[in-house]
Amino acid sequence: MIRPFQGMVPRIGSRVFLPDSALVLGDVTVGDDASIWFNCAIRGDVNWIAIGARTNIQDGCCLHVTNRKWPLLIEEEVSIAHNVMLHGCTIRRGALIGMSTTIMDGAEIGEGCLVAAGSLVRENFKAPPHSLVAGWPAVVKGPLAEAQRELTSSVWARYVRYKEAYFQDGWAPAEAPVIANPQPGFAEGHPYP
Repeated sequence: MIRPFQGMVPRIGSRVFLPDSALVLGDVTVGDDASIWFNCAIRGDVNWIAIGARTNIQDGCCLHVTNRKWPLLIEEEVSIAHNVMLHGCTIRRGALIGMSTTIMDGAEIGEGCLVAAGSLVRENFKAPPHSLVAGWPAVVKGPLAEAQRELTSSVWARYVRYKEAYFQDGWAPAEAPVIANPQPGFAEGHPYP
């Protein structure tokens, strides 16, 4: 389901997979060939959210932001595994975030990182590119091994194939609603609630 909020309509790229059980609301941008899976909530009601091209947000994820302070940026070719919570953080290109991980406000996960399943990434944590992050609370364990790099770089491409299989099975690509008098997003001057 794609819903406007206070006149802000989600911007949806081409060939995006987004089933009815997922909610994308408000000031959210989704890039081309991204996929947002069943029972996700992506709520751009108090700040903006940007999801890059070919990124996948897997089943049961919750994405939110902090009023006036922390938007949420997920770059291209990122994989967000099942049941992840992201709040006001930055995930750089090609990262893989493991299942049931929580990443808090102001944290930044570097390009190509692997965050192990079940990790808690604290506020303002910084992970250097191509590193393994794990634990509760999470710490940087070191650089990725070759097998970990291969895993991290392969998941996003599989999810592009998966969503194309759904289209072949008759599911329609997502389309944002058209409303009268659409309003600009928060970065363009929309007042915060």
